[in-house]
Amino acid sequence: MTSTDLSYLTCIQQAHLIKTREISPVELVSASLARIERYEPILKAWITVEGERALEKAREAEAEIMAGRYRGPLHGLPYGVKDQMHALGFPTTLGTRVLDAHEMVAPHDATIISRLTQAGAILLGKQNQHEWGKGGTIDFPYGQPRNPWNPAYDASSSSTGSGIAAAAGQCSFSIGEDTGGSVRGPASCNGVVGLRPTFGRISRHGGVMAGYSSDTFGPLARSVEDIAAIMEAVSGHDPRDVLSSPRPVPRFTEALHGDLRGMKLAVVREIAYGDGVDPEVQAAFEASVAVLKDQGATIEEISLPLAKWAVPLQMLTTDADVASWFLANYLRDRYDRFDVGTRTRLAASALIPASVYHRAMRARTVVRGQVLDALRRYDALLTPTNVTPPRLIEAARENLTDSGDVIPKLIRRRIAHYPFSLSNVPAMSVPNGFSSDGLPLALQIAGRPFGESTVFQVGHAYQQATGWHQSHPDLQKTLATGQ
Repeated sequence: MTSTDLSYLTCIQQAHLIKTREISPVELVSASLARIERYEPILKAWITVEGERALEKAREAEAEIMAGRYRGPLHGLPYGVKDQMHALGFPTTLGTRVLDAHEMVAPHDATIISRLTQAGAILLGKQNQHEWGKGGTIDFPYGQPRNPWNPAYDASSSSTGSGIAAAAGQCSFSIGEDTGGSVRGPASCNGVVGLRPTFGRISRHGGVMAGYSSDTFGPLARSVEDIAAIMEAVSGHDPRDVLSSPRPVPRFTEALHGDLRGMKLAVVREIAYGDGVDPEVQAAFEASVAVLKDQGATIEEISLPLAKWAVPLQMLTTDADVASWFLANYLRDRYDRFDVGTRTRLAASALIPASVYHRAMRARTVVRGQVLDALRRYDALLTPTNVTPPRLIEAARENLTDSGDVIPKLIRRRIAHYPFSLSNVPAMSVPNGFSSDGLPLALQIAGRPFGESTVFQVGHAYQQATGWHQSHPDLQKTLATGQ
């Protein structure tokens, strides 16, 4: 097996080889570090990497496994996190020029990192992101992130490095953060699986979470089975996060099988067939629906007429939440150090009147009610993850010049993400094909609150019947194109 073959295996496949001692964690971590060194000059997926530290942890994991102390399927697997999470020994840059060096010092490990450490996973480093975890960055302080399938193309929104790194085989999995699609968007554009879990399923302690009512961490990996295994390790109540749920954590991996008989799913008409849906996206989506029907699911079409309003409502309220935090801390006296895309968005949000904010928060509950009502009638909802294929980097930048830009540049990019973010329900992106330009497309599966097991069941059944998740970018070609 070549190092490339090893790096592109799923977490579960890598874990089997480690458990049976056919490979060592040192070998796997070394392969990841070599791919980071080789392709990072083009991809810009990482901000900080501590290779020697990771190799030391890999040697410790190897010794534990050889001594018969195997911790489970994440033991010895290398991973990275969006640079929005504190990790001792790593700066927390938040992808910004605003912070001074002493302000980047991590005070402790985030709970999600502590839990992954307990599971035996090995942190390689911190991954590139849009500034402060907000979308719309124009000038990236740590380099322009690039799509591993074609570096001229966008790698999507905020958790961009997390999607790139998992797709490029630079780590076994990543942890991103999703406010309004920042896990699902990068998963879709880069051709991996990404989950926004139910709000409260994962502790947010140790993360810089300015969007207090919406932000949640989420994993990105190369298969649904991988995501289920990661979720078993990181989910559960944490007294340091008062909004984390006390619900027991299911054995997510036990819900995975290819039979969907008796399951009732719904296609959301306004997202799957609305204005602006690219024909290639629609064709891939319809093919995915046909596969799920073949697996035994009953599928109907439904209307969520309020879905489009999730975008302005969540942008208005969440951006106001974020702006209030930044106004008190940095926006007034460090305005010029923000990226122009970020500061423009935050400055506008800081001017939202309290009366408008509260009306929008009440309106959010109406939209959420429509989504939850549909989920009472169906086991899961189906949409494309993005309604267009990945775009050229220049075309993806949100430079609004007049009101005519709002729908194509703001709403269309978010229309599939925000209804489920606003509703705080689990939603997962699964690869489902490629555009004519060879760029990834994806299916989105949204479930009931704390219904991750059902979402995993549907996604795993789809992957058992298709092979899209087994396709990987040719990074030799990417390297040549980027140069």
